[in-house]
Amino acid sequence: MAFQETIRVPADRIGVIVGRNGKVRKRIEQLTNVKLDIDSEGAVTISNPNVTEDPVLAWKARDIVRAIARGFSPKNALSLVDEDMMLMIISLRETVGTSPSQLKRVAGRIIGENGRTRRVIEQVTETKITVYGRTVGIIGMNPGLDYARRAVDMLISGAPHSAVYSRLERMRRDMNRQRSELWEDTDL
Repeated sequence: MAFQETIRVPADRIGVIVGRNGKVRKRIEQLTNVKLDIDSEGAVTISNPNVTEDPVLAWKARDIVRAIARGFSPKNALSLVDEDMMLMIISLRETVGTSPSQLKRVAGRIIGENGRTRRVIEQVTETKITVYGRTVGIIGMNPGLDYARRAVDMLISGAPHSAVYSRLERMRRDMNRQRSELWEDTDL
């Protein structure tokens, strides 16, 4: 049983997927045992003729390509090879509508002045976030991924930044508490 999927990639992101001298493409292929066919129209076809090896790797390859297509650097996208890392894409168009001024305003709220809001969310939740076109991409592992999504949802729905920051502070305490409980459980 073979795996094959084609993903549409914005023209300005094709070069990033290929990388200098094809390095990024080769790295994705090596790490996930797939073959990437990239055409000039922006279609990336991921195929794995021998999916019995590890079918999850083909899905990881798909997520890596989608992450780069949505504005992540290859380095951040390649972190998705880790089985605990996940990609989440939030469509701003679905929640905000198609008004360019509304999309720009909401994207600005998520990024914050000089990127501050995005940086704070990334640091507290241990995730990576990108705002590209009409989407917000988040790479991370739970519970941080879920917390980052909640913070972005709050910003999209118009919550004041101060409320989002105090909520993030509570989330950080939750994450630290969960982590310490996990360590206590393993000390038995």
